[in-house]
Amino acid sequence: MKQQWVKAHEDFLASDILQGRGSATRDEGIAARYVASEFESYGLKSAPGVNGFVQAVEVEKPELDGHATLSADGLAAPLEEGRDFYVMSTGGETVSAPLKRLASAERGSATLLTGTEETKPSVSQLFSHRGAKLLLVRDEPDLKQFFKSVLGGTTRVRMRLKDSPADETSVVVLNARAEAEFAKLSDGTPVTFTVKRQNTGPRLTYNAIGFLPGRIPSAGTLLITAHLDHLGAGRPVDGDSIYNGADDDASGTTAVLELAHALASGRRPARSVLFVCFGSEEEGAVGSTYFRDHPPLALKSMIANIEFEMIGAQDPKMPKGVLMLTGWERSNLGPVLKQHGALLGRDVYPEQHFFERSDNYALALHGVVAQTVGGWAMPPYYHRPNDDVDHLDIAFMTNAIQSMIEPVRWLANSGFKPAWNPGGQPK
Repeated sequence: MKQQWVKAHEDFLASDILQGRGSATRDEGIAARYVASEFESYGLKSAPGVNGFVQAVEVEKPELDGHATLSADGLAAPLEEGRDFYVMSTGGETVSAPLKRLASAERGSATLLTGTEETKPSVSQLFSHRGAKLLLVRDEPDLKQFFKSVLGGTTRVRMRLKDSPADETSVVVLNARAEAEFAKLSDGTPVTFTVKRQNTGPRLTYNAIGFLPGRIPSAGTLLITAHLDHLGAGRPVDGDSIYNGADDDASGTTAVLELAHALASGRRPARSVLFVCFGSEEEGAVGSTYFRDHPPLALKSMIANIEFEMIGAQDPKMPKGVLMLTGWERSNLGPVLKQHGALLGRDVYPEQHFFERSDNYALALHGVVAQTVGGWAMPPYYHRPNDDVDHLDIAFMTNAIQSMIEPVRWLANSGFKPAWNPGGQPK
């Protein structure tokens, strides 16, 4: 393995010509085709039941007209988007639910979060709720900053697989006048959040899949993954509107490519290995969800999933040269790989819930021991246009990937089967 191979992958995947590899775009498809061609050149095979090395998946993403309303018995008139509130995120569906005042979200409710400064949820927690239909939160500086700087002042509407239900919690941020109006309402008052959708055409997202058949099919399958996509072109920052995603996650895609190259170059391992680069992770892990629901090999045969996410630079909180493994304490996977030479350590950001924020999680929820390997988890260029090749530490990346090759090769040839520690498997 050579640094110039790592740099070459990055120079293409994170180039301006791919316009940031936006989820479910032609540019994501080009990136998938590049990965597929590399897989084929290494001698990998198409996965069982998959035609070729690229899996095209139909998705939908509602577009809204920006004139949502909030209505409830007791309000003199419906509250209006723009005048009374802004919408952080939504599944794009009209929802109704009884009002509850709580310090945290409750399933099936329209929750007015009224917690104290100590109990109010972080921005990341607002986006991870999977119970309340509607979260109504007061406008505060950190929310407004996130809305403007990260979301570009536009509502995030999650992409989803075609014909799948919308289960995204709608997060609505109330101004002071709107919050005062809701303060007059009693718990249990029905609240309706109404959105209007505009017609959009069909869209495709792309998974690139390569298969290395094992010598002993009954030994199970190892799954090595990353995500192809990034944010595409968006709000300009310092004159740059292309969000290249060199670290997030062209670096992980590069790791998958180089591991595929290394494992395919030697004797075939005992276990089969699936190498997958998922589409539309940035839009809610859509590609990995489809893969989980339509696996080319049974999930029960997959002994582990190692996801690579943002390994392009050293995290200042980690020992020099060491990558972190999200959910370290949840299974025995990380410690065993470390024993065999992997430069891995525990997650030093437990409050950020990174274990739940990448493609591994969709598989972990279905029993697969699935965890993510990462580098600098919160770099200053995160989700900004300057996540480009110039900000990568190619030497660090190369050394990190190199450290994983022999441990992964050992895992693909051993009889060891990773297992969840007691209480470690997510539910």
